[in-house]
Amino acid sequence: MGRLAVQPEFRESHAARFPEHPIAARVGTSFKHEHLTAILADSAYAGFFEVHAENYMGAGGPPHHALARIRSDYPLSLHGVCMSIGGPQPLDRAHLARFKGLIERYEPSLVSEHLAWSTHDTTYFNDLLPLPYTEASLARVADHIDEVQEAIGRSILLENPSTYLVFRESTMCETEFIRALVKRTGCGLLLDINNVFVSAANLGFSALEYLADYPIQYVGEIHLAGHVEQQDDEGSVLLIDSHDGPVADAVWKLFDVVLASTGPMPTLVEWDSAIPAWAVLKAEATAAQRILDRHATTPGSGNANAIS
Repeated sequence: MGRLAVQPEFRESHAARFPEHPIAARVGTSFKHEHLTAILADSAYAGFFEVHAENYMGAGGPPHHALARIRSDYPLSLHGVCMSIGGPQPLDRAHLARFKGLIERYEPSLVSEHLAWSTHDTTYFNDLLPLPYTEASLARVADHIDEVQEAIGRSILLENPSTYLVFRESTMCETEFIRALVKRTGCGLLLDINNVFVSAANLGFSALEYLADYPIQYVGEIHLAGHVEQQDDEGSVLLIDSHDGPVADAVWKLFDVVLASTGPMPTLVEWDSAIPAWAVLKAEATAAQRILDRHATTPGSGNANAIS
């Protein structure tokens, strides 16, 4: 399968059925249907919205009516959570076709998926599971990314996972694996900073060292989210990427560090359970926007060597 010569960022076609919106230096939020009335009444909000693709794979009904209304006024990020790009078996062609149909239907500014797997034989696990970082995994994941990009006619952004264990058989670190995927497939990257913090805390490595080795120049979107602290079976602290609360102070600090390298870019605040009022979620987005705006006017922002 050939490699797509495409850029991480997407340029909407001149024949787009929805209005074009600037997105490069905006902060977005997860779109939740309980917020629809408040969003439509909020003329001051200037961000974008992200939806999980799998929630809109039906043909119609209230979910699509609401999403079409949102898309007419705001940019959209389409985030896949069930493609199982890291899985050992072939991609589900029917699922991929539905994914493509959503892209054609809503013309999102950003399209992303996870470096993870969710399926084994005929079983689907409602989770984003890690994979060993080996040459065999690299070849398989690259082929799957190629298949997705060929099907949808554009590049995707690949998200780094939150990690709770390591595989003995891994022969490379996560950043090396991700860098090789970008080189082989031409995909872009979605840098989830909360996932970096969670993985670093759970596995005992430095989040700053991880970010210094991450191929930051290929990032097309950033994710921020909340996490919770639990204990594992041995009583040690275990962080869970829960998306059910505000962004932690440590993640805000890492966000600031990353923007010193990238400059402002599309950033999403994820909040997917224990959904708060729209005003609370908007306040998180506003806090992120202040940081983006500061880096837009700070000399030296966008220095690729800023993380150390």
